[in-house]
Amino acid sequence: MQMNASYTSLVAVGDSFTEGMSDQLPDGSYRGWADLLAGRMAARTPGFRYANLAVRGKLIGQIVDEQVDVAAAMRPDVITLVGGLNDTLRPKVDMGRVRGLLEEAVERLAPACEQLVLMRSPGRNGPVLERFRPRMEELFTVVDALAERHGALVVDLYGAPSLADPRSWDVDRLHLTADGHRRVAEAVWQTLGYETEDPEWHVPSTPTAPPGWVSRRTADARFARQHLLPWIGRRLTGRSSGDGRPAKRPELLPYEDHVTGGHGG
Repeated sequence: MQMNASYTSLVAVGDSFTEGMSDQLPDGSYRGWADLLAGRMAARTPGFRYANLAVRGKLIGQIVDEQVDVAAAMRPDVITLVGGLNDTLRPKVDMGRVRGLLEEAVERLAPACEQLVLMRSPGRNGPVLERFRPRMEELFTVVDALAERHGALVVDLYGAPSLADPRSWDVDRLHLTADGHRRVAEAVWQTLGYETEDPEWHVPSTPTAPPGWVSRRTADARFARQHLLPWIGRRLTGRSSGDGRPAKRPELLPYEDHVTGGHGG
């Protein structure tokens, strides 16, 4: 790992996790860990450039088709790639195909940047994702092997207790809160070799009294009605929340241009 790193550009590739859901800003847009990371890197490096190609709901095949070659052509110092998790959450998935597509993405991206960053995505404690954990862990085994083969860094978010804590997740139970995204940004920051600012990003917040039975059941019912059932409906019909949605920040521009454009991190 390079210590006291000084990178001049960052391109983020992926799905809703990298787009920044559910770290919502007052104007209704999403910030997220990649924007936060870019802001911190820009503060260290004048003229720092940033692009975020992520689009919510994208499967790994769509990421390969729509984002990978675009990111590679930008030739940034750092590329982050997080994808495949949406595939594992589908009712049926060909994990061999997911593995092949992820390998294809890494093989294209690794030579196009100084440092490729992969991640073991965070997993929330709770019953909703339990049935998918074997698939997730199979995906992370592939990530580890590809990283070793291609000299990529791996940020282990899956092993962080703070990001398994339900308090780090939004009411939809699929996307991180603002504090969750802050912790991810710190994790990537440290992995890239920058000086630690929060050595306890992986430590959960101070324990609080759990909500009562009635509050839990009310929250479960609201979650099922507002988030789980629509999500299942999209999975069964092959639709995505990102259908027709453009990349978040499609051009590799100075970070200051993103801020003045009203979407600062």
